Amino acid sequence: MTSLPFSASLPGGAIDVAVVGAGIAGLFAASRLIDAGATCVVLESRDRIGGRLLSHDSGAGRFDLGASWFWPGERRVAALIDELGVPIHTQHVAGDAMYHTADGAQRLAGNPIDVPAGRFSDGAFSLADRLGARLGDAVRLQTPVHEIDYQDDDDYQDHVVHISHAHGSLMARHVILALPPSLAVHHITFRPALPEQLHALAIATPVWMGNIAKVVLVYREAFWRHGGLAGAAISHLGPLREIHDMSGPGGVPAALFGFAPLSPGRGAPTKDEVIAQLVNIFGRAAAAPIEVIIKDWRADSHTAPPGTGADTSMSTYGHPWYQKPAGDGRLHWASTETAPTSPGHIEGAIASAERAVEAITTAGSAPRLTARPPQGDQ
Repeated sequence: MTSLPFSASLPGGAIDVAVVGAGIAGLFAASRLIDAGATCVVLESRDRIGGRLLSHDSGAGRFDLGASWFWPGERRVAALIDELGVPIHTQHVAGDAMYHTADGAQRLAGNPIDVPAGRFSDGAFSLADRLGARLGDAVRLQTPVHEIDYQDDDDYQDHVVHISHAHGSLMARHVILALPPSLAVHHITFRPALPEQLHALAIATPVWMGNIAKVVLVYREAFWRHGGLAGAAISHLGPLREIHDMSGPGGVPAALFGFAPLSPGRGAPTKDEVIAQLVNIFGRAAAAPIEVIIKDWRADSHTAPPGTGADTSMSTYGHPWYQKPAGDGRLHWASTETAPTSPGHIEGAIASAERAVEAITTAGSAPRLTARPPQGDQ
């Protein structure tokens, strides 16, 4: 990627790009933009980076409560893993699977549920952690964005976007919205308002994982493997509808995890409900986990807007309107929901970030700002 041309007609303190959201898409975009010579800050509402790359540190090990896998053929995430030197291993698939219905649990010969996806040996957060270390103080935590004003300002030859956040404001040539579209339009006031159809599309785009509770059960050993089971199950009863092995390399640390879809009016499953289900499926050895971790993504206000329902449709993911900038070329979408390639995956998040970076670095009609450090109350 080549450096961009400079523009000298900008107000003091302005930067090239403000990235809203420090998930993997936002961190990747900021890293690539800074590599290209741009001045860039990342504004994150949480007190941590990573977004839906969330790895829980347990006494037994690190377990993913968000994204867990990457898949064969996903070249972007594979390249980033190589670049960052992130340790990986292959999802355990050997053994038989289980099928759970009202008639009980039955064994399925072989494992038709899992595929040999890649896993992050130190948790998926390791990707975000290593990118964040590169960015340093360009990332501003606990800095939610309240307003983005992209109205033309005739006081300056080169128009800028004004971003108001919890600790002040800043000006930038471009803004990357690296968060789910429905979350962006819920929390951020746009001036002028986004086009009505685009706003409606953003509201209608479900947050990936937004109506899911992910549950991890940590055990002293991978007992299911001793009986020739893969740790994989499909259940028609729940609360977990699908279950997989989450153990580390060689089965250490040992863990199972599952997804519990959340319907309106129903909260995340309890520890006792989950343990009872796993005992029904895997037997009494499942009755004594050393830890049960439950992450209700619907209750995470930094991920899902209030009122997130049971809609899991992906029909709006990667919509053509997300593939081009809004706001006269200054507002760029970058989240896994906006990717036409591998939406819902880490690969999709990176692809969306690549698209935003490409749009900014090739924007011939909007030369970038002069590189200078942020000033004022940024």
